[in-house]
Amino acid sequence: MKNFTIISKLLAISLLLFSVACQKEGIKEGGVDFDLNQLLEEAAPNGSTSFFKLPESNDYSSIPQDPKNPITTNKVDLGQMLFHETGIAQAAMLESGTGTYSCASCHFASAGFQAGRHQGIGEGGIGFGKNGEGRVVAHHYAEEELDVQPIRTPSAMNGAYQRITLWNGQFGATGMNRDTEYAWTEGTPKEVNHLGYEGLETQAIAGLKVHRLEITEEIVESLGYKQAFDLVFSDVPISNRYSREMAGLAIAAYERTVLANQAPFQEWLNGKENAMSRDEKLGAILFFGKAQCFSCHTGPALNSMNFYALGMNDLATTALPTMGTSLEDKANLGRASFTNRPWDFYKFKVPQLYNLADSPFYGHGSSFTSVREVVNYKNVAAAENPNVLSSQLPKDFRPLNLTEEEIDQLTTFLEVSLRDPDLGRYQPPHILSGNCFPNNDQQSAQDLGCK
Repeated sequence: MKNFTIISKLLAISLLLFSVACQKEGIKEGGVDFDLNQLLEEAAPNGSTSFFKLPESNDYSSIPQDPKNPITTNKVDLGQMLFHETGIAQAAMLESGTGTYSCASCHFASAGFQAGRHQGIGEGGIGFGKNGEGRVVAHHYAEEELDVQPIRTPSAMNGAYQRITLWNGQFGATGMNRDTEYAWTEGTPKEVNHLGYEGLETQAIAGLKVHRLEITEEIVESLGYKQAFDLVFSDVPISNRYSREMAGLAIAAYERTVLANQAPFQEWLNGKENAMSRDEKLGAILFFGKAQCFSCHTGPALNSMNFYALGMNDLATTALPTMGTSLEDKANLGRASFTNRPWDFYKFKVPQLYNLADSPFYGHGSSFTSVREVVNYKNVAAAENPNVLSSQLPKDFRPLNLTEEEIDQLTTFLEVSLRDPDLGRYQPPHILSGNCFPNNDQQSAQDLGCK
């Protein structure tokens, strides 16, 4: 009897300690927090909610990085400046465009590092509006002179969790692209893959040329960045130090630190029970449960390196005016536009899901204008693009049978819980040229309140 009493007391103490531990983490058995925690543990390959946590932006050891481009504070600082620097817009097609745009023209903080409109405009755009929606084509630019892309601008945020980048995954010499050397066409941006970097680095290097941004020793010195290049790339020969390659490496290092780690869901993962409302938590339970969203959107960025044909429409078919798009554009073929493999037709890379609410255009063709529309599209599971055959759709693209209330809850989780409210911390207070950013044309300066 005495031994039984002792064992009973030990069990009681153990249960008490377990209960206290759970309460410290904001998890009470039988509640929504407990249910969500269990679903996350089941969804995580390592069985822990830590699988979904984004690291702090200065915790370089926890941020995935290219072994050929180690992250350092000085490199990140330089990359942040160059990313926003309109002064390097020195390869403009028209003289009037010189010094008026930057990487951030189509990837700025307040839009979740996307464009603030359905189609981003680099050179040839003027104005900003309140959040990029006011950027329009300068009247003296012909369509063929504009810097526009035939597909929706992807977010530059949480990119550390992408081994290869863009909707078709064409940038990156590692991971899934190891056997695609045949497609690294000389004389095109894809040839940058031959440098052997991962996606972010490759895209940044190629993007500087594609988007008419120039890096030379003269430009670097005139803008005041020479000392920073010398500090960051002291081991690189002078002949290559002030180059697009080095500038791209700095920009990619910066992009790897741009993480939505202050979103309510991230706060909840870190133990703040009240960071999400009950409806948000119920939406998260749907995301990791009934709706099975996590089967594609997983990991800290809620993305993946997989490609799927979900039958969404292309940018060329949107009701909004576009430039440089057509029904015949290879970009509409998705992954196949890069690999030329028939089984890749109409497959597009799974995007990250943070700060979707900051730019109201969704899908590779901006064919949706609200998060709820996308959720409903997945719920109904009926392809809108007539070019995508049912045989090309994935087997798990099927009706989810969500109720209207569940659609609302899932939408709330995506819009609110996954929105980092302070992405402005990733912008520099100023750039060395003294120019306005992300755009430096007269109308943008007025819209931005910048002199």
